[in-house]
Amino acid sequence: MRATTAIEIRNCLLQGCKNFHYVKHVHAHVLRVSSDRDDVYLINFILQAYFQTSHPDHALLLFNNTRERNVFLWNTMIRGFVDHDWLSQGVQFYNRMRGEGFFPNHFTFPFALKASSRLFDYSAGIQIHSDVVKLGFELDVFVHTSLVSLYAKCGFLNEAQRMFDEMSSTSTVAWTAIITGCIEHGKFEEAVSLFRKMLEMNSTPDAFTLVRVLTACAHLGDAKAGEWIHRYIEVKGMDDNCFVATSLVDMYTKCGEMEEARRVFDRMKEKDVVTWSAMIGGYSSNGHPKEALEIFFRMQRENVKPDCFTIVAVLSACARLGALQLGNWVRGLMDGDVFQLNPVMGTALIDMYAKCGTISHAWEVFREMQERDIVVWNAIISALAMSGHVKILLALFNQMEKLGIKPNGNTFVGLLCGCTHAGLVDDGRRAFHNMRNVYFLAPQIEHYGCMVDLLARTGFLNEAHQLIKGMPFEPNAVVWGALLGGCRIYRDTLLGEQVLKHLIKLEPQNAGHYVLLSNIYSSCGRWDDAANLRLIMKDKCIRKPPGCSWIEVKGRVHEFHVGDKTHPMSEEIYHKLDELGEQLKVMGYVPKTDLVLFDIEEEEKEHSLGQHSEKLAIAFGLISLNREDPIRVAKNLRVCSDCHAAIKLISKITGREIIVRDNNRFHCFKDGTCSSNIIISASSIDDWPFVIFSA
Repeated sequence: MRATTAIEIRNCLLQGCKNFHYVKHVHAHVLRVSSDRDDVYLINFILQAYFQTSHPDHALLLFNNTRERNVFLWNTMIRGFVDHDWLSQGVQFYNRMRGEGFFPNHFTFPFALKASSRLFDYSAGIQIHSDVVKLGFELDVFVHTSLVSLYAKCGFLNEAQRMFDEMSSTSTVAWTAIITGCIEHGKFEEAVSLFRKMLEMNSTPDAFTLVRVLTACAHLGDAKAGEWIHRYIEVKGMDDNCFVATSLVDMYTKCGEMEEARRVFDRMKEKDVVTWSAMIGGYSSNGHPKEALEIFFRMQRENVKPDCFTIVAVLSACARLGALQLGNWVRGLMDGDVFQLNPVMGTALIDMYAKCGTISHAWEVFREMQERDIVVWNAIISALAMSGHVKILLALFNQMEKLGIKPNGNTFVGLLCGCTHAGLVDDGRRAFHNMRNVYFLAPQIEHYGCMVDLLARTGFLNEAHQLIKGMPFEPNAVVWGALLGGCRIYRDTLLGEQVLKHLIKLEPQNAGHYVLLSNIYSSCGRWDDAANLRLIMKDKCIRKPPGCSWIEVKGRVHEFHVGDKTHPMSEEIYHKLDELGEQLKVMGYVPKTDLVLFDIEEEEKEHSLGQHSEKLAIAFGLISLNREDPIRVAKNLRVCSDCHAAIKLISKITGREIIVRDNNRFHCFKDGTCSSNIIISASSIDDWPFVIFSA
């Protein structure tokens, strides 16, 4: 009779195991009428039911009121706590179990060790390991695997490897544990090597193993290893697994192999929001913002709801294109509170508004955010630097100190970039000095790059060169490239040639370095040297990336290349350019033909300059947008000085506000001048009495 009652109650619990109130009802019935209220078999089922309905607190109450306990009840409690992330309680219960004289078994140890590893509690893990040895469970494969995971998670990789080597038979879980430990502690090459060894020993990886090792390849940027693993996945027929395929997409995008990523993506039968986000983010971060938006619109058509990672990636694409209207629409897809509460999304929105030239909107987002970590502060500082609000940037930096927010390396990158854009050499020198001596932050290579750029742009070429020579590490191409840019501005051919030698060693296929030196030669009339440089580029199959500009009109992004005639309105665009050309001549504009790299007739040079992509985009904007709307153009390269001079005059001729963002900074043209057109004023950050108004 008693066994029957227990079975009936068990069946009742199994039927309603997902309903907390039903479990409570059955539990009450046991307390009222059952003679088996102290039966550990029944109690164990009730404990499991409480955990399954996500009420560990009720399970704990029942356990504490149970007089007769055995190891099975203790195991149920420890496992339940771990499964519900009550990790500290899991470790405490293990210690309590030992304190009350109960001996753990091979079911106890894996969960107790799992709790310790997820807490990174090495001391607790060592104590449990000691009990494993004392009680003779070190040969149990599940216990041994848990020990490998413990040491790997806690960063003791040598001990993890030793434990792994001692195993008589290594399971997939054990291999995955040690590979994961390497990845979590930055040992990505070791993780890939272990995976190779795993295959050599004829151990079969599961989906989780493959996901982890692809993550290691993504961190390394090792597309070659990733392709080898991809071939293995195809041979084993695991490419249909959504998680594995998504990891392949993520790996290829982070390695810059967008064609391969797209090939995997298009073959996938099932795609979840993570897959879509990986593809969109990959296109955006690899300089293909239009493709990112195309994938996003396709995602919308297939009724896949975006998450915060999708929105961040799409906002990044909008930022790159200067697509303000589209960015506003994307913002509307999520609740406004999400941006205020989520620092990552708030940062993406600030960045989007800043790169679309609406610093006032970026500032409003910053003001409204309820959580402002250092990443958010750095975002607004970078936005102010990009748009030329250097005085406000410096004031904001001072306010950070008053609020007790400690700046980090990225803060100083924004600060130094702002000084570079404004040409504030003394302020830049002071910030660079204070970084080390006041804030005790060692300048990294990006800080040296900013400082070299500042000095080179303001004519302090020798000081910039000496700074490079005194760097505590080898300068990279960005640092040398900043100095080469200064050589171009000040036509220092001798130093420019020295710098180029360093750049060619570092990046022999980068066309930009050759182009800058060719500009220097051309501006000095050294056409033979410029021609020889072009021959070198031709022999090495080095090509300059084509200039490209984007403009958003009525929510649609239009793309232009130099001399582009593929646009449906090309005839009207070139007619507008001719009209502007005549008006520019009347204003005294003379094309800067020394910027054209080829030794051709002056008339041909003028024609070449007149068809730069940003000029085509502006002409299209003039004939397509309302007069009161600003013309916003984004460009993938720097705006040349000829276009800069011409656009200033175009803004005066047309009475239009023209905002151009190149790959370096913003240019806000209005009434014949280039300057930031929004001023943010602040007296005290504590009360947020900020005012935004047009200059």
